[in-house]
Amino acid sequence: MDVGDQLKRFRELKGLSQGKIEELTGMYRCYISRVENGHTVPSLETLEKFARALEMPLYQILYERDSVTELPNAHMRETEDWASRGKGRRTFLKLQRAIQKMSGRDRELLLQMAAKIASNNRRG
Repeated sequence: MDVGDQLKRFRELKGLSQGKIEELTGMYRCYISRVENGHTVPSLETLEKFARALEMPLYQILYERDSVTELPNAHMRETEDWASRGKGRRTFLKLQRAIQKMSGRDRELLLQMAAKIASNNRRG
């Protein structure tokens, strides 16, 4: 799974430009391009910013699909994900800090493992 491809497809399905994502996230357009084109491995914090800008739960970005032709049913404004409040939010922040300390290569490995687990759960 290529997270950058997923992000680009979702952005395009939403009809958003990289400039609009820049405006919504505070990340530079050149960085957004590097992530979408697979030149940079995004941190969990970066993925969270993308998810908020795309108004979708973070797990939907990591969920591997054969193809992305439509947006998932979940909408961030209508429902909150587990990491939005309370204990889930505290756990997510701890996980976020731990992942930020990882090297880019280790983050990439973690994302690949998460994608593998998600695809196995989908089949089973």
